[in-house]
Amino acid sequence: MSQVAHVDGPPRGRLTLLGGFLLAIDGVPASIPVAAQRLVAVLALRGRCGRSRLAGELWPETTEDRALARLRTTIWRAHLQAPGLVAPDHDALALAGSVDVDVTDLVRSAHELMDGRSTLPVERVLLYVEGDLLPDWSDEWLTAERERLRQLRLHVLETVAARLAAEGLFGMAMEAALAALRSDPLRESAHRAVIRIHLAEGNLAEAVHAYRQCQSLLARELGVAPSEEAARLVAALPALR
Repeated sequence: MSQVAHVDGPPRGRLTLLGGFLLAIDGVPASIPVAAQRLVAVLALRGRCGRSRLAGELWPETTEDRALARLRTTIWRAHLQAPGLVAPDHDALALAGSVDVDVTDLVRSAHELMDGRSTLPVERVLLYVEGDLLPDWSDEWLTAERERLRQLRLHVLETVAARLAAEGLFGMAMEAALAALRSDPLRESAHRAVIRIHLAEGNLAEAVHAYRQCQSLLARELGVAPSEEAARLVAALPALR
């Protein structure tokens, strides 16, 4: 197991969680124990956390005293391999502020794009929404984090689809809308995005077909009809009169 050489001050690092756990310190891949990886991942995703809460999240199957003992051991082992990576803060722990995290970059870029502040090309922003969060891990605490990122990605894809369609880039817009639909086939807002792009491009028959697909799927899977907003998109088209 590789050990990061001790340096004064917190380590400069890069933590990747999308697609799998990968830690680099000063550009050099760093290997830390599995338990330490989980500790670092929780801190990266949730920020500063109390020790008792961390222990309960990471070792829910044992008593609080034993979980806290395991946490102390994990912190010690993490410090041996990457000094300063986990920073104590009174009765809490935090990830060193000098460590960049890919999920943090994703969330920041997504929010900037959705509120119109992003200066990144759309193609580059879309790269951020690829890759699952720690796909080989089965920890219960990851369920909520994965759902948070899934929802964020869907909103990003729909925002990108609308923006590209407004710029007349209908092919790329449809790619983004269909990516959202593949991720969640029952998401009506993604169906509406597809319908709007067809309408903007003048493909009226395709718009009607997309609406009917949405209508059939929602009826079959959920026993509901599309919303009035979806129905209004195609209400004036001859095929639905």
